[in-house]
Amino acid sequence: MTHTPLSDLSHDDLLALRERLQASYDELKGRGLSLDLTRGKPSSAQLDLADELLRLPRGCTDRSGTDVRNYGGLAGLPELREMFAELLWVEPEQVVAGGNSSLTMMRDTLVYLLLFGGVDSDRPWGKESVVKFICPVPGYDRHFALLESLGIEMITVPMNDDGPDAEAVARLVKEDRSIKGMWVVPTYANPAGSVCTQEVAARLASMETAAHDFKIFWDNAYALHHLTEDEAKSADILTLAAASGHPHRPIMFASTSKITFAGAGVAFLAASVENVNWYLQHLGKGSIGPDKVNHLRHVQFFASAQGVRDHMVRHREIIAPKFAAVDRVLTERLDGHGVARWNKPRGGYFVNLDVMPGTASRVVSLAKEAGIALTPAGSSFPLGQDPNDENIRLAPTMPPLEEVTEAMDGVATAVLLAAVEKLLSGG
Repeated sequence: MTHTPLSDLSHDDLLALRERLQASYDELKGRGLSLDLTRGKPSSAQLDLADELLRLPRGCTDRSGTDVRNYGGLAGLPELREMFAELLWVEPEQVVAGGNSSLTMMRDTLVYLLLFGGVDSDRPWGKESVVKFICPVPGYDRHFALLESLGIEMITVPMNDDGPDAEAVARLVKEDRSIKGMWVVPTYANPAGSVCTQEVAARLASMETAAHDFKIFWDNAYALHHLTEDEAKSADILTLAAASGHPHRPIMFASTSKITFAGAGVAFLAASVENVNWYLQHLGKGSIGPDKVNHLRHVQFFASAQGVRDHMVRHREIIAPKFAAVDRVLTERLDGHGVARWNKPRGGYFVNLDVMPGTASRVVSLAKEAGIALTPAGSSFPLGQDPNDENIRLAPTMPPLEEVTEAMDGVATAVLLAAVEKLLSGG
């Protein structure tokens, strides 16, 4: 169905359309909906895929005969590190297997850098008068909240289809030694779905930085979360950085939070061997080892790296239809109206929706009043401040398919109503 751009409608036509949309919206509110598209959580059906973990492990020793119920093994179970080293394109000695949260590993790494400095630092970051981080936008709200909590200033650059705007980053870091790091979600980025190319990764790995201890926090949270058979391969940032003479620049993070159990998975850190030893040195002051029982059950559950890949195909079969439903409803309701654009991600957990500038907050408010919970407008920007008030992150994985369809139809109504209101107000 072809729609007319709303900007081409006359004032009277806009008034008539608003009346029709208001009637549809009032009917929507009357349904008493309670739908949630706020966070990228796995559905119960996805969590069920890993229920065998509840019956594992069998036995309590790893392949070397070490009792996993006891203290020790700060870097994690060797066979689990080997398994995920293969999946993350690194060497086992470059991997730490930890607790259930990669975000905790990110926070700890930042705190260690602030308190002690890195392996290539002259002094602790916290001794600097100002510490800044580059944040590609739209991006992950928890990254921004973590920086804010530590008093680290945030500088935004665009997140393009091929990754962060590498030339914009290079210009910034070349002149400002207070810029100590940046975030990158390289594969199916949250929420834009971007995939960082090998070329962009190479530029980030090799660029000249005023701060010689500059760090790339490479949060590869969705490396294995494909929605199609066309599976993106993550750029090999550690090899690129080492080849460029900056082996300690990248620190990679990943987890099984959306692979097995969100609250009881395993998180991973990967970096140069020197960075790994640095991390473990500081971690060891507050830990005598991770939950190796959980490590062992994951090793037994997957059996191999290929077992992880096979498991992710089963995830794809559950969630891909939900992403297809989002695109279908938005296309049917909004395509051609000139008031919204959205991506069609090949992986990850989100759809990035940009609505008419100045209306995102209104769309979220209208949806909320109709019983459809969306992530607050601006969440994908530092401090929650989207300068154009146009970006909304959609998270369709958790609700059942029929609820995703119903919620997206309501969102489309809210997008159109907010746009008509904006046009009638002269905006």
